[in-house]
Amino acid sequence: MYNLSCYNPSSFILAGIPGLEKFHIWIGIPFCVIYVLAVVGNGTLLYLIVIEDSLHEPMFFFLFMLATTDLILSTATVPKLLSNLWLGSQEITFTDCLTQVFFLHFSFVVDSAILLAMALDRYVAICFPLRYTTVLAPQVIIKLVVGIVVRSFLVILPDVFLLKRLPFCGKRIIPHTYCEHIGVAQLSSANISINIWYGFSVPVMTVASDVVFIAVSYVFILRAVFHLSSQGARQKALGTCGSHICVILMFYTPAAFSILAHRFGHSVPRNMLILFANLYVAIPPALNPIVYGVKTKKIQDKFILLFTLKKTQ
Repeated sequence: MYNLSCYNPSSFILAGIPGLEKFHIWIGIPFCVIYVLAVVGNGTLLYLIVIEDSLHEPMFFFLFMLATTDLILSTATVPKLLSNLWLGSQEITFTDCLTQVFFLHFSFVVDSAILLAMALDRYVAICFPLRYTTVLAPQVIIKLVVGIVVRSFLVILPDVFLLKRLPFCGKRIIPHTYCEHIGVAQLSSANISINIWYGFSVPVMTVASDVVFIAVSYVFILRAVFHLSSQGARQKALGTCGSHICVILMFYTPAAFSILAHRFGHSVPRNMLILFANLYVAIPPALNPIVYGVKTKKIQDKFILLFTLKKTQ
């Protein structure tokens, strides 16, 4: 029975943000506002893309996927964070913890793959405009989407089984506000070298390959743009990439900083690392719809039309 309870622990304790307990209520307020913005912004974006026929294009279909994944990412982490900070609800069941691990890492890998697909979309639109509808036909889009989901699922699912095989007979306190693969594995008294190797190398290499292909795509895009004879055409082409570039920077820059800080930032206080990790999963989902709403004229026009019609009714 002792060994069985080690391999099937009932729950863990999420410690929150150690050292900042007296500020938990105040810290929760901005995270609540950010989460509401993420839900409203992405929900509105999804609604517009579904109801507006003019937005039924490959770029907006990928944007639909990005908004859906952002909602999954923020919903998997922020509500539990708020219940921890405001209600002192620190306990999380083993099953819920594994579920959170899966959706946290799954949404991250899916987001990265979607950004690569959007880079491909911009590459075809700018470099081969006459063949755009042929190259990115509906059946091609479906294959891309299925490939993104299947790849991400197969890469992240082993994380769950690697955690389930570990015994947790000692510590049950996770010094964080949510469950993530390595943080949970470190509570085990068993050898976690496989978890460390897989948890860092496979997803990171997957995301790293996405970054390389995105960079290559933009090399070809920029080369094609600067070969355009018209200044107006160059500005228009770069304008269509502006929102995508902003989202790429918001997604990969904090991720790279977080990885480097955890690896080399031993002098950085633990509570600051936890705060940054929460900002990283909360802020991009809230900002992405705003960026696309400001930078993409079609979405901007439909958004204004939607709220104008509601006011006149």
